[in-house]
Amino acid sequence: MTRIGVWSIGARGSVATTAVLGALAVRAGAVEPIGCVTERPEFAAAGLPGIGDLVFGGHDLHGTHLAKGAEPLAGAGAVPPRLTEMFAEELGAVDRRIREGVETPAAGFSRRHVDSLERDLREFAEAESLERVVVVDLSGTEPPPAPAPELTGPGRLEEALDAGNARIPASSAYAYAALRAGCSFVEFTPNAGPRPPALSALAERLGLPWAGSDGKTGETLVKSALAPMFATRALRVRSWSSTNLLGGGDGRTLADPGSNDSKTSSKARGLEHLLGHPVDGPLHIDYVPDLGGTKVAWDHVSFEGFLGARMSLQFTWSGHDSALAAPLILDLARLTAHAHRTGRVGPVPELGFFFKDPAGGGPHGLAEQWRALTAWCSDDRGGLR
Repeated sequence: MTRIGVWSIGARGSVATTAVLGALAVRAGAVEPIGCVTERPEFAAAGLPGIGDLVFGGHDLHGTHLAKGAEPLAGAGAVPPRLTEMFAEELGAVDRRIREGVETPAAGFSRRHVDSLERDLREFAEAESLERVVVVDLSGTEPPPAPAPELTGPGRLEEALDAGNARIPASSAYAYAALRAGCSFVEFTPNAGPRPPALSALAERLGLPWAGSDGKTGETLVKSALAPMFATRALRVRSWSSTNLLGGGDGRTLADPGSNDSKTSSKARGLEHLLGHPVDGPLHIDYVPDLGGTKVAWDHVSFEGFLGARMSLQFTWSGHDSALAAPLILDLARLTAHAHRTGRVGPVPELGFFFKDPAGGGPHGLAEQWRALTAWCSDDRGGLR
């Protein structure tokens, strides 16, 4: 039986916890795999690893036991309460595989830090007899990294790590360790991860695939379906204003202006690509603790039609962030493992279907992204290489 490791950065967070609990429940036949794209018939021919073949572990800085962490998710309605008791033992087994991560050192990352992360990954793969491991970044959103020589090429990065002063974001330190351990990587946040030239070149050199960035789970998912409608009908969008309200850990992180800038920039780039031109309109992300794990978005679109007629569209989106993201983690783990098995190297553009700011080029409209993804999985030669 093929066993694929899924190693989460932020392994005790709500998204990782929901993904693990969901995978256990699907494997046991306790729930249907609703929201799991890879369970659709279009992917049957790809020979993807099954959800039941996934083995979970991860890094985290802190957090409660997975079974305990699932309780507030159940209380908020994001997961069925019966599942937390039904799979308490299995959640305990996963929790015992979680290792302590690293915080960004004031002086910068050293060889000791990344070697420790790499060692955890290698020990996980060996202990669980895994065919391959996919590392998924589910950590908090970081501010954009400041320019630094060590981000420009693998050689300079290696020198800075040896000197103990590598000024790289934590997400890139985790990506470095993952690549050195022979793991593929998924950047599910707006973080830098493997995007800087030093990391992307290392992935190419080691022959490893990666995907990212910033999972498309809510408002931007709607935008990626609606914006092409305006473009293809030759309707001129004059402004697109958005307000996002978030609770929980993600909202708390985005209350920091630097982290907020990373998120809003990622969302804005996607809309410009979809419409084919810059568009006016503020984009706000506000932290509302009372919402917990729920996220709410309100959008107002002003557009112009024939003879200059002014019109508008408004929509509201509300959903449980962890329940929206968790099935995509399972999809991306299976698809990235498939990319690794079939010899893909570097960013995999076909996986842009899942991201706000897709790496590797390719279309931004949801329908076009869907066609690219399913064409790749029905015949790998049909990919966007």
